[in-house]
Amino acid sequence: MPENQNSTTTQLLNFFSRRPIGFSRWFARVLAGVINTLKITKTSRTMSLNVDICLPHLTQTQKHAIVRSAVRNELQSYMEFFSIWGSSNQQNIARIKQVFGAEYFHQALHDNKGIILLAPHFGTWEVMNAWFAQYTKMTIMYKPIKNPEADRFVRQARSREQATLVPTDESGIRQIFKALKMGGTTVILPDHTPKHTSELIEYFGLPLASSNLSAKLIQKTKAKALLVYAIRNTTEDFNIYIEPVDDAIYQGTATEGTLVIHRAIEGLIQRYPEHAHWSYKRFKAHPDLHDLYNIPKEQALDKIQKLREHSTLATATSTS
Repeated sequence: MPENQNSTTTQLLNFFSRRPIGFSRWFARVLAGVINTLKITKTSRTMSLNVDICLPHLTQTQKHAIVRSAVRNELQSYMEFFSIWGSSNQQNIARIKQVFGAEYFHQALHDNKGIILLAPHFGTWEVMNAWFAQYTKMTIMYKPIKNPEADRFVRQARSREQATLVPTDESGIRQIFKALKMGGTTVILPDHTPKHTSELIEYFGLPLASSNLSAKLIQKTKAKALLVYAIRNTTEDFNIYIEPVDDAIYQGTATEGTLVIHRAIEGLIQRYPEHAHWSYKRFKAHPDLHDLYNIPKEQALDKIQKLREHSTLATATSTS
């Protein structure tokens, strides 16, 4: 990468990371206003399609309102990440106003069987790390960012949290397994699309390529599984929510365990749809849907409907 480009990246990172949360939110709201008014990005179309896929029972007016709010909230989250990464642990902990369900986390610490925090693409998840890290040793999978300046910036933030970063491969999984067996904690984004071979597991009624890593780790280590997310307040702070995952996750296969996780995420999104990160192209993770986000919306929804019907019929046939 050219030196001047690196310099520009560093300057931008330093500028935004040193701004208060209030500025980050204001800047994001301005951008969101432009995007919502002019509809100049493909991202808003992606978000609209995803809302249609997941919340078909809502009216068009309701869906439109969710997309407008989601554009604003998602942009605010990403701008907040810069402020969070540029702040000390103490500053980020001070940004947490309330922690709902903290008793589940503290009980898991007491049990000393390891903790797996499931943090989906939702809200401002980065603000939670400092709060959890004050109580437990964190081991986190980390994939280096292509831009070396940005990578260095994020690594520095992780080092302040005293997190152990491990690669996103088999060696990293082994290190996480060992950390969990010693009573440590890991954080996993459970709703991403894996790049390698994976199983098709139902998510919002559609069989999608899904990672079963979380379920495998939970079932093999018997670590406590907790769904965690953070939602901003109107003041310059956040609330953290900690919810236990259904104990059914410890039974059956890794695929069945992943389905339990998917159900938990679906429930979360249905409760707070405006805070979900709808820009993530999750629903192309099926051989029949690879072009989903590159075709007209009506055609895309028709493909979704046909796959749902086929999936429902296949499920009914297999259980009869």
